[in-house]
Amino acid sequence: MIVLSNKFLKILCVFLLAEILFVGNMTAQTSLDSVSKCPIVSVPDLFRKKDSTTVLKPIKNSFLIVMPIIGSQPATGFMYGAVAQYTFKGDQPKDKYSTVSLNVTYTTKKQLMINLKNNVLLKNNSIFLSGDWRYYIFTQSNYGLGTDIIPPNSSDDGFSLDAITEPMDYDYLKFHQTISWEFKKDWYIGGGVAFDIYTNIDDAALKNETGQYTHQHHYNYSQLHGFDHLEYIVNGLSFNMVHDSRDNQINPNNGWFANFNYRFNPSLNDRQQKSQVLYGEYRHFIPLSPTNKQHVLGFWTYGQFLIQGDLPYLNLPAIGWDQRSRGGKGYTQGLFRGFDLVYFETEYRFPISCNQLLSGTVFANFTTASNDDTDIKLFQYIQPAAGIGLRVLLDKPTRTNLILNYAWGRDSNAFYLNAGETF
Repeated sequence: MIVLSNKFLKILCVFLLAEILFVGNMTAQTSLDSVSKCPIVSVPDLFRKKDSTTVLKPIKNSFLIVMPIIGSQPATGFMYGAVAQYTFKGDQPKDKYSTVSLNVTYTTKKQLMINLKNNVLLKNNSIFLSGDWRYYIFTQSNYGLGTDIIPPNSSDDGFSLDAITEPMDYDYLKFHQTISWEFKKDWYIGGGVAFDIYTNIDDAALKNETGQYTHQHHYNYSQLHGFDHLEYIVNGLSFNMVHDSRDNQINPNNGWFANFNYRFNPSLNDRQQKSQVLYGEYRHFIPLSPTNKQHVLGFWTYGQFLIQGDLPYLNLPAIGWDQRSRGGKGYTQGLFRGFDLVYFETEYRFPISCNQLLSGTVFANFTTASNDDTDIKLFQYIQPAAGIGLRVLLDKPTRTNLILNYAWGRDSNAFYLNAGETF
């Protein structure tokens, strides 16, 4: 049974209708399609002195942005810190841009998050590196497994996410790194290592006043599947295949990206059980105007599946835990978790100003997750979300935007502030 509330169906219809109207009126929008006649303006240009003499400057091969982070999300509360993103490319015309980013934030929930991400192309795009390194001193609530945790007609039943919240503290060290070699144009094959280490796990509400264990999802799952509820690890090796024909991985106008990753986690000691995990991802970007490249329809989907063995609770697939922590807009990170998970998002990107300084988006997404312990299947319950976004151009050659998104989910909403597109 696929469950969608009537209220949310109306919201989705509004956003999908907006996309259709935007696309349908493309040919009539001559003023927008003449954007090439306007000089492109980015934020740094606003602070430069105007010169009556126009000079054609060469395209630079690198761009460094350092910006403070001030924002709020359901999983973190108010957060502050800084992000540094370095974008660069080789000297050859066909070389594509690569990115390395470092993000350090601290939150009012006493969370420290250090993220180092890399998506790097070397030797004329013949070698592809992709990495996700993290160290978290973290607080995050659990809500159970499967996308049935928000019941049908929840708004009519007085449902509240606070009622099913189970606070948890833990430390998390993550090191995922792959290297792939090009064997055919835009096709790569390779392997990597993946280390996930969870320590100092503390279920805040695990014990009641008498000191007895209460029924908490993390503790119960750990007992049922033979994991220590205080610490565990998931370390292994992976095989991966990648296709990337995007014109720009920072802000694509066309092309597609696919990633297939199969991970093998051996049973090394009493803290790790044997498992095999399949991860698949696909992104596709369709230009909608022959004269204005800012009109783009994008699709993003990924799925993670436990093929064999057992994973500890916190390592099961969950929204917001993709490489860039961008999935699941409209819901708090980790809200939906399961043995298997599938996520889908579509986004229409369109210009607002002729000079490309401002642009916007409308988007919609859905998540489905399974729970083998209660026989909840994928696509049996679907949780949708939709939203709008504003883009401000920070750098012209790399097309790097400052992005602001606001999304509405079922019994949930959230604001997001980032550098670089969601996908």
